[in-house]
Parts: sequence; structure tokens; C-alpha cells
Amino acid sequence: MNGNKLDMCGIIGYIGNKKSKDIIVDGLKRLEYRGYDSAGISTFESNSISTTKCKGKIVDLENKIDEGKHLGKIGIGHTRWATHGEPNLINAHPHNDSLNKFSLIHNGIIENHSSLRIFLEEKGVQFSSDTDTEVLVQFISYLYQSENLSFFETVKLALKEVIGTYGILVMCSDEPDRIIAARQGSPLTIGIGKNENYLASDISAIINFTRNIFFLDDGEIVEITSNDYKIKHIDHDNEINKEIKKIEYSLEQIEKGDFNHFMLKEIHYQPDAIYDSFRGRILNDGRIKLGGIEDYYDKIINSSNIYITACGTSWHAAQIGSYIFEELMSKPVKVEYASEFRYRNTPIDKNSLLIAISQSGETADTLAAIEKAKNVGALTLGIVNVVGSSIARETACGIYMHAGHEIGVASTKAFTSQVSVLILMGLFIAQNKNKKKCLQIASQLKKVPQIIKRILTLDDEIYKISKKFVQVNNFLYLGRGYQFPVALEGALKLKEISYIHAEGYPAAEMKHGPIALIDNNMPVVFIVTKNRFNKVLSNIQEVKSRGGKIICISTILSKELDNLCDHLVFIKDVEDMHTFILPLLTTIPLQLLAYHIAVLKGCNVDQPRNLAKSVTVE
Repeated sequence: MNGNKLDMCGIIGYIGNKKSKDIIVDGLKRLEYRGYDSAGISTFESNSISTTKCKGKIVDLENKIDEGKHLGKIGIGHTRWATHGEPNLINAHPHNDSLNKFSLIHNGIIENHSSLRIFLEEKGVQFSSDTDTEVLVQFISYLYQSENLSFFETVKLALKEVIGTYGILVMCSDEPDRIIAARQGSPLTIGIGKNENYLASDISAIINFTRNIFFLDDGEIVEITSNDYKIKHIDHDNEINKEIKKIEYSLEQIEKGDFNHFMLKEIHYQPDAIYDSFRGRILNDGRIKLGGIEDYYDKIINSSNIYITACGTSWHAAQIGSYIFEELMSKPVKVEYASEFRYRNTPIDKNSLLIAISQSGETADTLAAIEKAKNVGALTLGIVNVVGSSIARETACGIYMHAGHEIGVASTKAFTSQVSVLILMGLFIAQNKNKKKCLQIASQLKKVPQIIKRILTLDDEIYKISKKFVQVNNFLYLGRGYQFPVALEGALKLKEISYIHAEGYPAAEMKHGPIALIDNNMPVVFIVTKNRFNKVLSNIQEVKSRGGKIICISTILSKELDNLCDHLVFIKDVEDMHTFILPLLTTIPLQLLAYHIAVLKGCNVDQPRNLAKSVTVE
């Protein structure tokens, strides 16, 4: 789980009785949100390996593929997010060995690639790319020739010498009826069909073809044919049995439908996602039932230290969660970036609770934080979206978000579902102690989907505001209390998809530095609620007096506020909502603001530059 760069590539393999090229290209299109620097495909053609790859997106690969070239029924495909070596044709996957006997695709980082490369070069191996992946396939080829082992045993032996992370698929022309796959720190899903099988880094790539799947765990290697599979561990020869699970969500849930972008669809899907997050968990009497953690209730409430760890958008949800837990439990809660928690000397022990939040359930830093907590005997609790993901399996207990598949790189419905689940967890913990308050908040949470539907009708109004700010270079987002993490999240959304520099701050901190940035060209977004309303008005006046352009997202309407704002988005009839609930509402206009500005700028909102959906290694 160690490394030093990002790698979020998408991989897919097929073995069966259909033309593999069609299935692989279809799957790559669904995986493109994981990486879109380059792409490639290898198939077996008359017992030899045929490979086509290109710089650019899947459509470029599709246009390059010669219809008469890839007719085989076994193949692998890859869409790349560059780590080792720049994004170009040479460094694109699949990588083949010098003899074109092996073809390999890889998600992850081989940390000892330099020493392996030196070893192989001394043996006369010549390399054609700068990638760590080519080092691995050349190493497998070298061992195959020198050790006289089977295809499966050769790959297994090679992986014993590898340091780093990988999800790999490998083909060998000497055994053209099978694919070898292995996982260490990078997700791999196996899909089971009738006389055909599938392999992918993400369920979305194969859901169009099969609903029956199982997941590889770290250290596992599988040999898969069209009608069978054999799983072992790289450290021993005992066969491993897996439970096959049926995926319930539909293909329509991961298609854009009538929306121009996945992100817009996912913004508009939030009423359903939030409803699904609490459906069946708020009982008829208003009490909360969370089956995934109820056996650990006593350990949770008696924890001496509580940490919440996450990355990116999930960290903002975690911050809101910490406010909720502190208010309900009267106990300090520390929120840590997983990348810091894993290395910092934190006072965590067997009496501690670590809550890990991740949409994908595969975030490498968060997995490492869980491992650190488990090593000292702490209770680990996961909040994830993807059923069967690594975090779901590695934590002692947890809560699924049930947000549905999220394709847009900039998270929207996952964020609000995370906040919804954190509210539920807080109420679950506190309901025996403060029944009346918890029942009231649960009742309000049930109203949120309908309120968000009403907020989404403000889309045209927010679009008109967005047109005013397409050309600006900087934004400031300010909020107080529970709205401070919302300000952080609003700023992150704008940065991610429009490439405009934006920062979120507590409103009161503006005077401690950021106020120096205010001029006639600086838009400042205030998130205004009843919490310290008069204090926020004073902050707005300070910006107004310095010429800043003021955009307000407000649940309160007053003449004074209306006079101060250049643009006011009013969320009506929610002033009596509890402060726990309001972040679910105020974040929606900020998502739409970021979306419209990015689209007006001509940015690719679903696939923003330099980003990918799931950070599966450090």
C-alpha cells in the first residue's frame, strides 16, 4: 500500500465465446472516469497476441482498431492515468515482453521497478517504455524462460519478488485459453457468466454482461478460463473459495440518461440517493436501526478516542460528522486526512474508534489508516458506497451509503449521502440518551429529499448567476459552524471541474488574512443560516465595503441581507431545520454553481484534468 504517485487506471478482461474486442471497448468506456491519458487492447489471434494502443481517450482507440485485427474471444483492455512515464503511445498499456509471448495490464505502482529493470538489463533485456509495468511483464517473461514453470506459477513467482501495489491481468501465447489476474492494494472484480468470465477493476465495466461477481483480496491470484477459475494466494498453494454475490443496481443507474453529464445527473439524483441512505433505517416510531454497527454499540459509545479519517470530499463530510458526534456524545472527535494519519504518531490504542469514510471503499491512504488502527487493536468502522469493497471487508463493522454508482469524478451525491449516513449514525448513538431530540432530527431528515427537489428548481437562477463569473480567476467561500465544511466542499467542487482557484474559510477567519484578497474582481460566496446570522451579516458588510462581489446561499431572508448581496439564492421554508440537516441543503446550489461555471468555460466536468475517480494507491 506504499507508493509515491497516483494511479487510478481502469482494467478489463474477457474470456468466452464472444468477440472480446466489443466487450472490452464497452467496458473501457465505463471505466474511462478512472483514467483517460491513453488506452489499449490485446487479444489472442491464432495463438499469437495482437495489441493496439493509443494516446488519448477510448474513442481514439476505437477509431484506431482495425476491424479485421481483433477477432479473438480472449482479451484484455486498459485505460491509463499516467504515473511512471508520460502519457504517450509507448507508455500506454497493454505492455508486451520482447518476445510478444506475454501481454499485461496493470493498475498500481511497482516500487522496486528500478532494481528489477537493472537486473533485467544486465541479462540483456531491452525496454521500449519508461513504465514500471513493462518491467513487470519483462520480468515474468524472463522467469518463464529461465525457470521452466507454467504460466500460472511464473506469474505467482514474479509477484513474490514485487514490492508495491498492483491489479494485473496477464495473457500468455503458450496458454491461450486462460488469463491470470492478481491483486495487491488495487481492486479487482471477477464476473461469472455462462461459459464466459469477466475481470475488471470496477463493477461498472461488466454490469452490462453479468450480475454475479466476487472480489479478489490482497495477495490473491486467480487463473481463469471460459468455464472455470482457480484462486490461490501468492504465498501458498491452498485453493481459496469465494462467495459469489449478485449486484442489485441496474445499468440505467450508471447511464447518463437525458442529462448532458454524469455530474449533472448525479446532482439531480440526490433526493433518491439520500432517501436510499436512510430507507429502512428510520423505523416507523422514528428510532434508528443500523444493523451493520449495532453489535458494536457499547464499544462505540465507550471509545476513549474517536478519529474520523478520509480524503478529499469525504474529509469534508467527516468534518460535519465530527461536529454531529461531538454535539451528541459530548466527546472530542478528531478528523484526520488519511494521508497524514497513516504516518503521524497519533495516540490511538485498543480503546479507540476509527471511522473511515470513502465512496469507493478502495482509497489507498484510508486503507492504510485502517491497517494502522487495527494493528493497535482499535475498533474500525467503515462508511462506504461500494458493496464488497476493500474498506468494507477490512473494517470490523460499518454502514453502506447506498448512493448508487457515482461516475462523475467530482463527487456530489456521495458527499450528501455520506453526510446523511453520519447524521443517522449520530442519532443511532444518541437515541437512548436524548430520544426527543433524535426523533425530531430523524423526522426532518425524512423531509430532505423533497426539499432538495425544490432546491433543484433553482437551477436556471443559478445558471444565470454562473454566467457572470466565467472569466474570474479566484473565488472565496465562507461559512460558519456546520457551514464551514460546506464552504470547503463548494470551493473544492469549483477547483476540480472549472480550474478556478477557490478557497473555503470559516467566515470569522476572513479578517485574519483572506480579506487582503478582496477587490472588485473577487467573488465571495457566503453560506448563510440562522447560526450567528448577525455575525455573518457583519462579514458580508466587510466584503461589500472592499468591492467584493457577493453571492449568498441563504436559508434566511431579510431586507438587509438582500441589499448587501449582488446575487442571492434563497432556500425557503427550512429556517426551522436542525443545524445537522442544513449542510445537505446548502451544498446543492454550490454544486450547481460549480457545474454551470465549468460547462460555460468548456471544461470536461465528468473527466477533469489531472484527476480520476478513485485514488487506489498513494
